[in-house]
Amino acid sequence: MQAKTLDVLSEKLSSYLEPAQVQEILNAYQFAAQCHEGQTRQSGEPYITHPVAVAIILANMHLDAESLMAAMLHDVIEDTHVSKEDVAERFGPTVAELVDGVSKLTEIEFASKAEQQAENFQKMTLAMAKDIRVMLVKLADRLHNMRTLKVLSAAKRRRIARETLEIYAPIAQRLGINDIRIEFEDLGFATMHPMRYQRMRQALKAARGHRKEIVEDIKSSIEIRLAKELISAEVTGREKHLWSIYQKMKSKRKSFRDIMDVFAFRIVVESVDDCYRTLGVIHNLFKPVPGEFKDYIAIPKVNGYQSLHTVLLGMHGVPIEVQIRTRDMDAMANFGIAAHWLYKSREDGNPRANRWVQGLLEIQQKAGNSLEFIEHVKTDLFPDEVYVFTPKGQIVSLPSGATPVDFAYAVHTDVGNSCVASKINGQLTSLSEPLQSGSKVSIITARDAQPNPSWLNFVVTAKARSAIRHFLKHQQHEESVELGKRLLDRALDNFGTSYQSIRKSWIKRLLTETGAHSFEEVLEQIGLGNRLAYAVANLMAPPSLRKEVTPEEFDSPIMIDTSDGLVINYARCCHPIPGDPIMGHLSPGRGLVVHRDSCKNLNEIRTNVEKCIILNWSPNVRGEFPVEFKVELVAERGIIATLASRISESEATIQQISVKERDAHSNIVDLVIDVKNRVHLANVMRRIRGLKQVQRVYRTKN
Repeated sequence: MQAKTLDVLSEKLSSYLEPAQVQEILNAYQFAAQCHEGQTRQSGEPYITHPVAVAIILANMHLDAESLMAAMLHDVIEDTHVSKEDVAERFGPTVAELVDGVSKLTEIEFASKAEQQAENFQKMTLAMAKDIRVMLVKLADRLHNMRTLKVLSAAKRRRIARETLEIYAPIAQRLGINDIRIEFEDLGFATMHPMRYQRMRQALKAARGHRKEIVEDIKSSIEIRLAKELISAEVTGREKHLWSIYQKMKSKRKSFRDIMDVFAFRIVVESVDDCYRTLGVIHNLFKPVPGEFKDYIAIPKVNGYQSLHTVLLGMHGVPIEVQIRTRDMDAMANFGIAAHWLYKSREDGNPRANRWVQGLLEIQQKAGNSLEFIEHVKTDLFPDEVYVFTPKGQIVSLPSGATPVDFAYAVHTDVGNSCVASKINGQLTSLSEPLQSGSKVSIITARDAQPNPSWLNFVVTAKARSAIRHFLKHQQHEESVELGKRLLDRALDNFGTSYQSIRKSWIKRLLTETGAHSFEEVLEQIGLGNRLAYAVANLMAPPSLRKEVTPEEFDSPIMIDTSDGLVINYARCCHPIPGDPIMGHLSPGRGLVVHRDSCKNLNEIRTNVEKCIILNWSPNVRGEFPVEFKVELVAERGIIATLASRISESEATIQQISVKERDAHSNIVDLVIDVKNRVHLANVMRRIRGLKQVQRVYRTKN
């Protein structure tokens, strides 16, 4: 049996290699056979059958002699007493490097499952970056193992199949080796889901019988038309493989019949010119489907794949997918990067895939550990996900476009809710900055922080979005109820009572009169400005205390103690800051709006005591408040930069700055800055007045 296999291999090799090279490969076989003497595979066959099978897979791709020698020897360093130096001495340093590269991929003894897969992947791609042929030998090795999985236990078969589908198939696709990718996927599918695989295989067989005639009709009509135009072409009906049918059924939620209703053909011609001529011919023959034409010849795929793709409506309205390509392109599509050896005349091989591989080597040198590296590379294979690291080195997978806020909520809802800033790779960054794979993200939290409604404009994960919405709803409710209590207390004072003195019978009467479900609901509506506190107090009070008219004046003011609140808003017309005399008015849905006492916008409602409320700043008010002022100055080069630095030295933040020309020599600068209070503002203005170019500084009134 082994002799017969060797004859097949020798014949294949002789068809494209020099006799001396074929002999070197046979010498490598003899050496490997001696080294593996007495070793068997789990199937009971002599071990040497495996390296020979791997070499045959590579010979089908017309790989070079060194790769085939490495295929014969790929297990000798790992499984026998032979060292890398022994191999180098007998077969040269390049072959020794290749064998060593493949061996390193297979050495597995790692701490955790994740680490194991990552380490494998790292070594694999690393070796690939040094010499792509190591990867090709490894893929062929994996392919033969997949073909001979049956003898292993079910659990082991599934583990190897999953790894093949997750790691090896995408690499084969990335390198454009379609034949191997398809076989990986179908063998992996058969192992992972044997029942589904069998049922679909039977359905495919039945469908193929019904389709035979249609396929022949379409094929002959294309061939006849091309012959008329004197275009030499090879037309073949293209079978969809089971894994891709299964994936399409899952992702597009289509039935087997819907997917099988499409007929696929490949037309291989002599030149690029013939590709475009053929396209014209078949568009004349069948009606093209608009928007379904792709030109991968002018713009090849990343892995070097080139073809023209078009979809047509054939006889009886049957959809037909057609790929048109040259022989070189066909080899490239099937063997990908391996086609470099198949068409040795092309010196550059596949520059695109090689460039990708070189990129991996750079990533590897920068990456700290194997887990970090796999996530870098995985994103290149699976671009719609971003992989980032927690400070402890755990990997968090997020959708593409995710921000530090998404990351914070992915770690824990409490981390998201108390997030105030983020560091990416040690640098402070904006919370809306999209994350890049491989970054190390740490979130800075504060105990009294809370989600900002503006986060909803940039978060991309459902978890972050729903957690922020939930918090804001809850927060607004709590704040509205709290403000409602304060407003009601103030209104009840006018009836000679207070919030503390409310009796159950008063609440009962109120709910009957208003139709509200709960007292809390009424308090929330007062806080949001949807109900007047005075009217509610009048309804609650016993009939003997009720009044028909509105009070002259409310005395007890409400204390304002923070810059941020969902139901306390600061008017933009006058920008009140702590220290300013203030008044508030209730605006439906917005709650309490705080204005400066002198604000003109209060003039109309100033007399409406129910809506207009005297407010005071709490002695321990905290936060930063926006304030607007103007600076008139002499126009000089660099003056705006000097002005900005004076403001930041005073520990104030500039929100807006705009410059208007007053005349040829002077400008007016409009500023909105964040300050703590009037004293802080006075310090800022004093520092600005200290500049000799400044003529006047004053706060704006609306």
